[in-house]
Amino acid sequence: MQYLAPVFERYNPEEEKMAHPKSQAAIMACLLLSAAAASVPAAERTSGYPSRPIRVVVPFTPGGQPDIVARLIAPKLGEALGQQIVVDNRPGAGGMIGARIVAGANPDGHTLMSVSAAHVATPAVRANLGYDPVKDFAGITMTINSGYFLVVPPSFQGKTVKDLVALAKSKPGQLNFSSAGRGSSTHFAAEMFKQRAGIDVVHVPHRGIPEALTDTMTGRVQFFMAPFGSAIVFLKEGRLRALGVSTRERSRAFPDVPTISESGVPGFRFDSWGALFAPAKTPRPVVDRLNREIVNILKAPDTGQRLLALGVEAAPTTPAELDRFVVAQVKEAIELARRAGIKPE
Repeated sequence: MQYLAPVFERYNPEEEKMAHPKSQAAIMACLLLSAAAASVPAAERTSGYPSRPIRVVVPFTPGGQPDIVARLIAPKLGEALGQQIVVDNRPGAGGMIGARIVAGANPDGHTLMSVSAAHVATPAVRANLGYDPVKDFAGITMTINSGYFLVVPPSFQGKTVKDLVALAKSKPGQLNFSSAGRGSSTHFAAEMFKQRAGIDVVHVPHRGIPEALTDTMTGRVQFFMAPFGSAIVFLKEGRLRALGVSTRERSRAFPDVPTISESGVPGFRFDSWGALFAPAKTPRPVVDRLNREIVNILKAPDTGQRLLALGVEAAPTTPAELDRFVVAQVKEAIELARRAGIKPE
């Protein structure tokens, strides 16, 4: 009925009496055609999709969680759809450059976007986005759910979160923390830690996660809220040390690392997540097909094992669930920025 409603809203019985019989017949024919189109199965209406390679834009540098997840999904999605999946990194401006590309792309399902929680934080720190993170994108599915390691350089003499907090309180304004950029999820995770721990530390934004990790490993900054998937290799190699995790429970990959909440900052929790989006107005049958194929990939045992090796877990959703989640997360990010005194620039 959704295809017929606009027609019936404009219907006027008096006009019908004056209409020529042939005009009435034409109207009825249009209605019947609309009804027939609505009854066509979604699979048939998307039988020509995809007609060319699909581009998955990652608005961040290679090596970050959105990039890792996109490249993990791409081969299987390509097999399922019968087309090549090209991962296209377009970093810059805290994810805005890549997001603008996708928001302005033809909404035909051939341009997608893999993002992190930074997608919902950007409105809190950017005055002129050039897009709306809610209205300009159609959610396909959440991909992963994980958290952050509070990491420090190997040279850091403290061994616990309490040690870091004590050092920061003894040297207000002298310790630095890195992030993947102003307004990134790594920035907001650290800002929440800063607020809950009651410390005065300086934010050092970087172009992306790899640069933030490098500066932390070398000791140029004192700590970093690193996404699980990006930090796990360096933790295993001993190039970083984890003092705590941001999630409610300990990481299954590093069960010996305590949560930040149990380490002296009660109630602290900041989850990390990833998701895939298409431009707004992408046909619903296309979105539904992408959701179906990607959810199947995420639920596959081998995918789950590969994700767990990165310290993250698959977290598939429906498109509607993701869209509602984004609305709530944007509001939360704006409130966190307000408490931190962060104003849009």
